[in-house]
Amino acid sequence: MKRIAALIMGFVLMTVLVAPASAKELVVAHDTNFMPFEFKGPDGKFTGFDIELWETIAKKLGLSYKFQPMDFNGIIPGLQTGNVDVGIAGMTITPERAKVVQFSNGYYTSGLKILVRDDEKGISKVEDLAGKVVAVKTGTSSVPFMKDFGKAKELKQFPNNDGMFFELLSKGVDAVVFDMPVVTAFANSAGKGKAKVVGPLYEGQKYGIGFAQGNEELVKKVNGVLDQMRKDGSYAKLYEKWFGFAPKESDM
Repeated sequence: MKRIAALIMGFVLMTVLVAPASAKELVVAHDTNFMPFEFKGPDGKFTGFDIELWETIAKKLGLSYKFQPMDFNGIIPGLQTGNVDVGIAGMTITPERAKVVQFSNGYYTSGLKILVRDDEKGISKVEDLAGKVVAVKTGTSSVPFMKDFGKAKELKQFPNNDGMFFELLSKGVDAVVFDMPVVTAFANSAGKGKAKVVGPLYEGQKYGIGFAQGNEELVKKVNGVLDQMRKDGSYAKLYEKWFGFAPKESDM
């Protein structure tokens, strides 16, 4: 009996030590307002391309998680400190970011576009922003892009999209430089008839899912699901749902 009791106690102890690690609830951060990737729907719940993409990945891998909305510029620091396990927020894969967090393979091809008021006739390319006041989003690739351009009169940084768009429509800035799908979505919805997208696509880069360092195995599994989704058509179906057209080969 003592021997059986010892075996049972050993099994219980092993379960206590192992179960929490294998059943860890991941904290998955996303931006608070990045339509159509993540935004609050009419019911007050967050939805969007990124949200549904992660939900699909997590379901296929049997992952336990909770979403944590936060300002975009807090996501990478959260991954670095370990307060956040995963970040999916239209996050451009850059060499600088890849030094401090791990990335999945790219899941969306984006770039920067210029958004101006609908009656603007003097801005059609980045060179036309010389001497202008331009809105950019804090912590995003639009900031170094415009700093490298170096000819704007002033760069106004905002923590969220709404601030940039309001400032443009209220004539506080001459233009917004930000991610193509977001400014396009605004111009076609709330900004229709008030704002338009102009110019070529700048800084074409991939979005990736970010992970805290030391998650090589999870990153590998996520990449496997992304590959599977591309092959079985579920990625294209999700893409069409949120962007209204089929993805090009380069988008995937």
